[in-house]
Amino acid sequence: MKYGYARVSTDDQNPALQLAALKKAGCRQVFKDEGISGATRNRPALRRCLETLKAGDTLIVWKLDRLGRSLRDLIHMLDDLRERGVRFQSLTEAIDTTSPTGRAMWQMIGVLAELERSLITERTRAGVKAAQARGVKFGRKPKLTAPQIAHARKLVESGEPVPEIARLLSVERTTIYRALQRTA
Repeated sequence: MKYGYARVSTDDQNPALQLAALKKAGCRQVFKDEGISGATRNRPALRRCLETLKAGDTLIVWKLDRLGRSLRDLIHMLDDLRERGVRFQSLTEAIDTTSPTGRAMWQMIGVLAELERSLITERTRAGVKAAQARGVKFGRKPKLTAPQIAHARKLVESGEPVPEIARLLSVERTTIYRALQRTA
């Protein structure tokens, strides 16, 4: 069976064009979300649509961006459909996973998504390196300053118990042990 999904982002948009195209494509039932952004995960009609689909069914959308704005979410959703034996068609982009060309097109989109993830990772690493070169420190701020660690070391060397030193400096015992180990 063919199912359609339509979505419009704002209340003043009209889904008539999408609905007409989905009916023309042979959809027996069309699920429609109105006034809901593609970026949000709370789309009741889409959720009902995905729950309805069974192996052998086909999900048809007017355009890929009606399912969502994130390429990663689209790929995850469509991979899930493929694993469940549900076919997919996007009318505007002419993607049809029932044909060899459509499957190849979908695989190319997957490759582009992987490239996008790699580029984001690369840019993030470059940004971290640049920030470190500017002196930005990452991670948690140390609980003890260098003078406090030096004082703790003197107290340990004079025989003061570590739990007492920790209480004096308002930190846990493990914080004292780690600080002393790092500066040893």
